[in-house]
Amino acid sequence: MSSVTVEPLLRYHRRTEVSGLRKVANSCYSSSSLNCSRQKLFHRGKCKLRLRRRPAAPVVIRASSSSSSNTALAETFESSGDVFFRHSFPVTRTETVEGKIFVRIDQENGKGNWHLTVGCSLPGKWILHWGVSYVNDIGSEWDQPPKHMRPSGSVPVKNYAIETPLKKASGDDSFYEVKIDIDPKSAIAAINFVLKDQETGAWYQHKGRDFKVPLVDYLLEDGTVFGANSFNIWPGLLKPETQDHTQEPNNVKKEDRKVEGIYEEQPIAKHTAIENSVTVSVRRCPETSKNLLYLETDLPEVVVHWGVCRDAAKNWEIPPGPHPPETVIFKEKALRTLLQAKEDGRGCSGLFTLDEGLAGFLFVLKLNDNTWLKCKGNDFYVPLSSSSSLLAQFTQEHSKDSPVSVKALDQNQGSDTAFTNEIIKEIRNLVSGISSDNSRKVKTKEAQESILQEIEKLAAEAYSIFRSSIPTFKEEVVYEEELEKSPPKKSSGTGSGYEIVLQGFNWESHKSGRWYMELKEKAEDIASLGFTVVWLPPPTESVSPEGYMPKDLYNLNSRYGNIYELKELVGKLHESGLKVLGDAVLNHRCAQYQNQNGIWNIFGGRLNWDDRAVVADDPHFQGRGNKSSGDNFHAAPNIDHSQDFVRKDIKEWMCWLREEIGYDGWRLDFVRGFWGGYVKDYMDATSPYFAVGEYWDSLSYTYGEMDHNQDAHRQRIIDWINATTGSAGAFDVTTKGVLHEALERCEYWRLADEKGKPPGVVGWWPSRAVTFVENHDTGSTQGHWRFPGGKEMQGYAYILTHPGTPAVFFDHIYSSNYRSEIAALIAFRNRHKIHCRSVVEISKAARDVYAAIIDKKIAVKIGPGHFEPPNGPRKWSPALEGRDYKIWESS
Repeated sequence: MSSVTVEPLLRYHRRTEVSGLRKVANSCYSSSSLNCSRQKLFHRGKCKLRLRRRPAAPVVIRASSSSSSNTALAETFESSGDVFFRHSFPVTRTETVEGKIFVRIDQENGKGNWHLTVGCSLPGKWILHWGVSYVNDIGSEWDQPPKHMRPSGSVPVKNYAIETPLKKASGDDSFYEVKIDIDPKSAIAAINFVLKDQETGAWYQHKGRDFKVPLVDYLLEDGTVFGANSFNIWPGLLKPETQDHTQEPNNVKKEDRKVEGIYEEQPIAKHTAIENSVTVSVRRCPETSKNLLYLETDLPEVVVHWGVCRDAAKNWEIPPGPHPPETVIFKEKALRTLLQAKEDGRGCSGLFTLDEGLAGFLFVLKLNDNTWLKCKGNDFYVPLSSSSSLLAQFTQEHSKDSPVSVKALDQNQGSDTAFTNEIIKEIRNLVSGISSDNSRKVKTKEAQESILQEIEKLAAEAYSIFRSSIPTFKEEVVYEEELEKSPPKKSSGTGSGYEIVLQGFNWESHKSGRWYMELKEKAEDIASLGFTVVWLPPPTESVSPEGYMPKDLYNLNSRYGNIYELKELVGKLHESGLKVLGDAVLNHRCAQYQNQNGIWNIFGGRLNWDDRAVVADDPHFQGRGNKSSGDNFHAAPNIDHSQDFVRKDIKEWMCWLREEIGYDGWRLDFVRGFWGGYVKDYMDATSPYFAVGEYWDSLSYTYGEMDHNQDAHRQRIIDWINATTGSAGAFDVTTKGVLHEALERCEYWRLADEKGKPPGVVGWWPSRAVTFVENHDTGSTQGHWRFPGGKEMQGYAYILTHPGTPAVFFDHIYSSNYRSEIAALIAFRNRHKIHCRSVVEISKAARDVYAAIIDKKIAVKIGPGHFEPPNGPRKWSPALEGRDYKIWESS
């Protein structure tokens, strides 16, 4: 055995791998502790260390390369009889695994039938969600394929799609695939699909759009096909070649089409959950009366951000030194220690020596600059006293430990420790360093900085900014989540924070021809009910009487009334203390003239654009602009917002509406159709008081049943809000969908996500979520997605007591029996000052009942099941009650 003599200053040589032990030796073998007569073992790397008290002689540290020091230290704690605390905290982190999606079209053995093969190189329960579009079928891009095309195991989804599970490829267990028979002579124009990971509920698209495999370019009336000389994949994998159809012969038949095989790949990134643990053991050193705390984990390299507290308040402070090796002081408020790798490479560990008299050891784990691990949203806490009461309290709190979220600073809105505030500040600083991405779908550096500037203006509000764990085909998306709450500050995405919106029309309102005047008569009544904002219908001349197919944007004579009546209505609403939203249809516009080919893509009026203002990838309108930055709306020409002249004209028009009509803000129609970054440009130009976009797409379903996990759906809405840099909110379609399923099927457990938070946008970014029960599309005479009948008041009890900005449908005030109940809920919300960032603590989410406490001031339950808020320091008394809902207030 070799030995290293260490002088009283404890100078260690680096090559013995014991330089880091200086502080451990100091803390455990101070002048008082050197009186220990028995031997103690401490370990570092491959060194076994034996320290003895030899009067008037230097301390000798003996190093041995034959034993594992970390293992021995763990064994010392395991075998020691004076360990008074040991607990393992489960943690879950997310790792990104990269693979590929491949698409192949080929013939079996080079001849015979053709097959479309879609596969994935990553393990998982993969589902192909697919449909077809038929030649000359302009109305729908998704239809169910004929039965002979459907592989075994396929399940129809409503009337528009098929879901087929992928199976392991023969001869290669690492690939999963499905084969679909295709007939080049059929009337199928294209196959559309997305890939779904059934394990995570994530949907895989290409840059936010469906994969599409066109089988023909287009079919002429006489049955001939032009440009169908090969299969191509668009837009996901391969863009079809542009062809000059004017040079095609007139006698090309379907059977003459030449089919060529292709193979294309697309990268894929899947986030998988990795289960880990952190074990903490504490024992008392009888010779020094100090606490020795040993922390070990199977996580890879990790930094412990730690401190101590002296009482139950758990206020962080730095303990006196010496401290463990690789320790630095963080802003005079905490310490950071890099844990040392174990010899076997399976994790890392560290030893902490702490003075007596301390109540607890507080810590969080830092994996990297953007990823922190906490304990159920709070700091990890380890009691340092063997007091039975403290240990009993800890045991009660952690008797059913759940995995710790890996998202940086998880959404525990009740945490008020000084440490958490400090970490939030640090993460804010990190945002400015996040690199820019060229993709419009990912928030750019400028957008991040813009949001950061807005956040910093909020006096006492703390945001947690973390990386999304939703798998996509783009780099990670950053989004914000409010934690600490203060009186809301005004911004275009939130208004005052206390807004309550009334939709001031339904689908039939245009039929009277004088809607503006009818609504004017209700202005004072609307204000008396407690509403703060009224959303008006689209004001422009329109091909459709409802206003959603606009033509001449400057012509404000519509079926609802003329421009003078509109100005009179807005003036009256302002007199009543109400703000007014204009419904701006920016995605599409109906043309007034045809081009030389007979296509309606030439516009008239003051904004007399030509076909350069129309996107190039909508085959129905043959635009000469750039490709669409979103989903196409096929009933009218989709406007190309990437054109400078288009954006300039739209900004001038919207500013004119603000000045001439007096609109205070905007409701933005069909924002799925164009990039949210353009919306930011329009919001910057018009400075609205409040703005909200309609981003409506389908929720996640498996075999016709709604998935519990709707993270992928709300992520898409969050992505759009991010692209606007938070300058506009969005209708919380996710929350509406979950409410539908929960109330209709008596499955109220759906109203809490997997982390015990609200499952919609309101659970991730409440200040930008506009919640609603019904609108002119979902209800009214259209009824596209009608709320479960007779349960509307449960929906209003939910949205009018929860954070977000609630929006009430016109019919539910003026054409139903709900007026008085809704008015009571609005008055209750205003009296208790519930706002868009209020804090939700879900108390119960069971089969037949959901209950929550908001801002610690009110409690609400919906559903037929039983719930009573617990009485303790806070006393509860009933305030409102209706069919299957009840609300209490704290006295």
